[in-house]
Amino acid sequence: MRNIEKFVAIGTICAYPKFTPVPFKEEDLWNGYPEETNAPYGLAKKMMLVQSQAYRKQYGFNSIFLLPVNLYGPGDNFDPRSSHVIPALIKKCVDAMSDNEPQIAVWGTGKATREFFYVEDAAEAIILAMERYDKSDPVNIGAGFEISIKELARLIVELSGFRGSIIWDKSKPDGQPRRMLDTTRAFTEFGFKAKTSFEEGLKKTIEWYKKSL
Repeated sequence: MRNIEKFVAIGTICAYPKFTPVPFKEEDLWNGYPEETNAPYGLAKKMMLVQSQAYRKQYGFNSIFLLPVNLYGPGDNFDPRSSHVIPALIKKCVDAMSDNEPQIAVWGTGKATREFFYVEDAAEAIILAMERYDKSDPVNIGAGFEISIKELARLIVELSGFRGSIIWDKSKPDGQPRRMLDTTRAFTEFGFKAKTSFEEGLKKTIEWYKKSL
């Protein structure tokens, strides 16, 4: 026996159904199948929630389950083979400037929307939940805003200093049409509200990446 007093399970926004009404509410989690391109990952995380709730019910094990939205920030994964959209776009812009390339290519149409959660805010949310939350119901943690991929790309181009153009590769998928969380439960249950503005978070991430080269 390890005598673990509390277990904090970290889920994913990918667990939500493909066409969940925006903003995503925790009670909608089981109302459909996840978006196809990340369904296996999302379903695996949902099974963590089932196990968490089962252990609480059967053994009285204090396990909680948090659903973070897309994370970003300094120290992110910038490997083009596996990175997510923000580090991928930052790398494309910085590399294009270094190589004097006049344009960058971005997947999809740019119409899909996403919510992004700065890593330091995410850490604070997890700590607050660990200290103050002791229920089996899942809890969304995020920043509570929505931005299109097209607007995101424009913002990263501007903040990175890239002066070229964006080519949209519409043969590639957009993924889930919209993503944004309802974070009311996190605020009500353990007083969490994100503090970092999106532009500030992007500036810190871009600055970190440039210094890491």
